[in-house]
Amino acid sequence: MRYPILFFAYFICNVAFAQPDSLFIKKVQEKYEGPQWIQKNKVSLDLSEVAFVNWNSGGTNSISGLLGFETSANYSDKFFAWRNNATIQYGVNKQQDKEIRKTDDLLEVNSNLGYKPEAKSNWFYSARLNFRTQLTNGYKYPNTDEPISRLMAPGYLFFGGGMEYGKDIERVSLYFSPLTLKATFVLDKDLANAGAFGVKPAVLDLYGNIIIPGERVRREVGILLTNSYEMEVAENINVKNQLSLYSDYINNFGNVDVDWRLDFDFKVNQFVRASFGSHIRYDDDIKTKKPSEIEGEFDEAGAKLQWKQMLGVGVAVDF
Repeated sequence: MRYPILFFAYFICNVAFAQPDSLFIKKVQEKYEGPQWIQKNKVSLDLSEVAFVNWNSGGTNSISGLLGFETSANYSDKFFAWRNNATIQYGVNKQQDKEIRKTDDLLEVNSNLGYKPEAKSNWFYSARLNFRTQLTNGYKYPNTDEPISRLMAPGYLFFGGGMEYGKDIERVSLYFSPLTLKATFVLDKDLANAGAFGVKPAVLDLYGNIIIPGERVRREVGILLTNSYEMEVAENINVKNQLSLYSDYINNFGNVDVDWRLDFDFKVNQFVRASFGSHIRYDDDIKTKKPSEIEGEFDEAGAKLQWKQMLGVGVAVDF
């Protein structure tokens, strides 16, 4: 995904960066009260259920649930802004006559430290860390004998430094890092030997025996551009946009890894809410497979765009 994505990303970032102040939630100018720590926690549960009894159009009974937990601890003063958050999401689906299947699985931790030399400046010198993985095995259903992913297989770590712009940095941010380390962990032996998620696969002899085991870690150094903003588009309707673009300097520079999330939150009352989200990913290291001309074998089909869409109604508690 090369230059068209670059132009597209440039357009998205400029649109987000150029949002007029009237689009953001207006806040009364507050007097500076010294260094502050602000901690927030949120637990949410979304449920959906369909049941049929003698329904002449047919159908399959099913129930789905998505449990989420978010926590953040943010520090700010005249010169420093340190934002930390962690997210856990886990979703399952049970359909009639089928096993329980996973629908979502995420463990993510972020930490971003920014320093501005002037109190009135909106530019920060920033250092950023992002880590994400999953909690349980992932399968290509209905095959539940061979996991296609596990805890820390993969795991992703981004760490780098650069410049960040944020007039209201809690709600709008544009971050550019010319030097960011990306590490991909595949700590499962079988997946590492197969070369999953871009790590170097095992070297085999003519009989299929492993001579050199597959690598467990893939390291990259590249350029990272992120953009995020949060705003109220209408009363009780909030939207949050998060875009991340990364390109490795050494391996195929110009081929951009994309991670783009767009989430809408519809607040019904203090506890009940609805949510709608879209998540697009493209990673050239994650290859797909297609059936080979030899029966029972598969050939590599290259990387493809990944897309996940979520819609849920449930409860959310902030504390």
